[in-house]
Amino acid sequence: MTSPETVDWVGRTADEVIVEADRRAPGRPIVCASGISPSGPVHLGNLREIMVPHLVADEIRRRGRECVHLLSFDDYDRLRRVPAGLPTAFAEHVGRPLSAVPDPSGAYPSWAERFKAPLRAALDALGVDVREVSQTQMYTSGAYADRILAALDARARIDAILARYRTREQAPDPDAPLTTDPIADPAGRLYYPYKPYCERCGRDTTQVTSYDGPAAEVDYACAACDHRGRVHLRESNSGKLVWKVDWPMRWAYEGVTFEPAGADHSSPGSSFTVGSEVVRDVFHAQPPVYLAYSFVGIRGMAKMSSSAGGVPTPGDGLRILEPAVLRWLYTRRLPSQAFTIDFGAEVGRLYDEWDRLHTRVLEGEAEPWEQMVLERSTTTRRGKLPEPRRRVSFRVLASLLDVTAGDVGQVRRILGTLDSASEGVTVEDVEPRLSLARTWVEEQLPAQERTQVRVEPDVELIAGLSDLERASLRMLADRLDADWTMEGLTHLLYGVPKQILGLADDAPPTPELKRAQREFFRLLYRLLVGAERGPRLPTLVLALGPDRVRHLLGDPRP
Repeated sequence: MTSPETVDWVGRTADEVIVEADRRAPGRPIVCASGISPSGPVHLGNLREIMVPHLVADEIRRRGRECVHLLSFDDYDRLRRVPAGLPTAFAEHVGRPLSAVPDPSGAYPSWAERFKAPLRAALDALGVDVREVSQTQMYTSGAYADRILAALDARARIDAILARYRTREQAPDPDAPLTTDPIADPAGRLYYPYKPYCERCGRDTTQVTSYDGPAAEVDYACAACDHRGRVHLRESNSGKLVWKVDWPMRWAYEGVTFEPAGADHSSPGSSFTVGSEVVRDVFHAQPPVYLAYSFVGIRGMAKMSSSAGGVPTPGDGLRILEPAVLRWLYTRRLPSQAFTIDFGAEVGRLYDEWDRLHTRVLEGEAEPWEQMVLERSTTTRRGKLPEPRRRVSFRVLASLLDVTAGDVGQVRRILGTLDSASEGVTVEDVEPRLSLARTWVEEQLPAQERTQVRVEPDVELIAGLSDLERASLRMLADRLDADWTMEGLTHLLYGVPKQILGLADDAPPTPELKRAQREFFRLLYRLLVGAERGPRLPTLVLALGPDRVRHLLGDPRP
């Protein structure tokens, strides 16, 4: 059985972060951080980068401590390639900052803002409070000038740190110094952990040719347009530190106490390993408390890449999952555990599991850690996230929408007859789940799996029924009105084969009984929807109504 110590990773991490924050700077706000590159759609894999520190920051706030969650948008990163679906002419922007690349649609100020906006909306719906930081604004405003100069002054030490790990790496290191220099450096120091953006063409296809520390100036040459220029770092910076220096620089500047990252960032020679040495040696600060997280996948897709596009975003997820359910996916598992989100048939099972958790907590049968998981999924410091007033199975709602072709009037009629406790339930009571189920049926349910209810009885099939089959249908038709609820119909549909076999209502399942129930259900599907299977039979029968069911069964009553 899973122990609370293992599962309550949020509480344990908050404990560690608070202890470390008090050791470093007692009384100061605790800083948790995330970083996102808006180079493409921010997908559900990227969301883990935000949800892990959010949950920890929210727990720290629950304990009465001041805590800020910084969301750093790396919009000063270069555009690396032509995004999928855009013309090759867009290649002219490769190498320019994401914040300087235009949005082709013209709907947003830049390519970066095109992907920030939907993420902001999704985070708001999820109850995630962050303080945004634009790296474009920070670099170009001169906020980092002193630290850029410190890195340039310490470039030999940085080069030595990188070199210790470079020998272990198989892939080329983008932060490595050049081995040849077309423009000679008089001092012979070829490594500069800084890349200017060319003032003429706007690209980072540049190489630093000299550095004057006292004057805070960098000279460079651009390989793309042959321009030679100079950057005055304190007055008009137009460049950025390389990644393995940029990240630790920000830890020091922002006083970050906690920041997670993908598991690949903590391997030997990776960004966190190198950054931890750089932040101590160059910026005289400490690396944050670190938590590596694993990837989130989507069923049927390879590892997600935001620059490639075509993968579900948090906004896409919120069109099918309640905000609390989406939060729960990231809360209930250790960050080190990879998981996959399936927007197909598994959605129904996911909601079933979520509803069972609610029931266990409500009935006092849940473990303490399960109660904490539910609390963190449904509530933030803002308060409760929107949930239905009445909890009706997602599967049932999807089946009703499928069978009734989305007819709200019919759905409204059926909702009050689902079970003995559903009297008075309205469409409004089951929102937003009903609308989410509608989206799932319309966009995720394959056309071949949609329910097509027969208009008229299958005369040929009915004519060929055996005496036993006719007796089963007659028994069903006779008893349809006895308990017209989901519970009653479920009992009836499973009970008819028992009666035919001469078994009691509470007879245990046997191979013979299960086989008889399967054959009976298959017959009903063929008669009602002309297929071997379909939506859950109790839901289907409830949606059709007794008169229509009897009509399609050939009204077998004597």
